[in-house]
Formats: sequence, C-alpha cells, structure tokens
Amino acid sequence: MRSTRLATDQLLYTPEAAAEVLSFGRSTVYELMAEGLLKYVKRGRSRRIRRSDLEAFVNSLEPSPN
Repeated sequence: MRSTRLATDQLLYTPEAAAEVLSFGRSTVYELMAEGLLKYVKRGRSRRIRRSDLEAFVNSLEPSPN
C-alpha cells in the first residue's frame, strides 16, 4: 500500500486515499459521505473528495471531552 498524504498539489482524493489521509477505514469514509458529513463530487460511478472538503471536515471535528 502506498503512503498518501495531504499534498498541496493534489486536488481530488479517492475515498480509499482519503481514508488513508484521515487515518480512518475505507468503510468509515463511505459512511461519512452517505451521512453528508464528508462532501464529495461524483462523475459517473466515481466519487472524489476535494482537498478543501477534507480540510473542512477535519476542522469541524470536536475534541472528545475528558
């Protein structure tokens, strides 16, 4: 498996690459997309997540209370 990181020159991520960047499982990313918590673009059968939407998702996360 190749290492994917949030590169400033990469604009779109597959759900699998987004899962690796977020350190989540692939199914979790698909669940977040289905729930509308992680925005994506769809072209035909392909889904891609914009870098800006990944950043917005991460910025929206609240830390767990202690």
